[in-house]
Amino acid sequence: MLTNPITPEEFKEGQILLFDKPLGWTSFQLVNKVRWLIRKSCNIKKIKVGHAGTLDPLASGLLILCTGKFTKKIEEYQAQEKEYTGTITLGATTPSYDMETEVNESFGIDHISEEDIIGATLEFLGEIDQVPPVFSALKKEGKRLYEYARNGEDVEIPSRKVEIKEFEITEIRFPEVDFRVTCSKGTYIRSLANDFGKSLGTGAYLSSLRRTKIGGFIVEDSLDIASFENLLP
Repeated sequence: MLTNPITPEEFKEGQILLFDKPLGWTSFQLVNKVRWLIRKSCNIKKIKVGHAGTLDPLASGLLILCTGKFTKKIEEYQAQEKEYTGTITLGATTPSYDMETEVNESFGIDHISEEDIIGATLEFLGEIDQVPPVFSALKKEGKRLYEYARNGEDVEIPSRKVEIKEFEITEIRFPEVDFRVTCSKGTYIRSLANDFGKSLGTGAYLSSLRRTKIGGFIVEDSLDIASFENLLP
């Protein structure tokens, strides 16, 4: 974790900043906040700041920000393996596959045992075909998927290959199931939750999510905004 103040020259040459993105913030909002703080404290008119991998507003955890010349490294960090922890709620679905939208359908879960839940994780290990959520920022024909969804338009979303390296159940409190997942770039944990429910013969949605690792970077080494301000000149 960074502990010493960073100079304007160091920001321009390039810094890797690890942040613990708070719930409710978009990744874009965090980038804007950090850019504004750097410009204000360093008296810089222009500074490049970008993030390496979006986190949904309803997710918290590790977000890598790059400044100055290090923004060229963003694709390198985006491509690295990710680790997440979170909670899947069984017995219901939502259109967004998480809590951004209201429950649209309910299902029974009395037929599901703890052994079923643990066994179902094995179906998702390795390379799988995954369909991204329609409530996502991916583009089709120049339009964001969530724009189609919010307009009530049907859109066909092609599946894509992703890799689930580890899928561990850490606690079961029916209807909630806590998990830890390590996965490749491009994996949607919301889609994994939705598909996990289907594999158990019920519905499921993602009710909490936290990103804990990106490659060799861990959330324990990350900053919050107040800590970052203390590093500014």
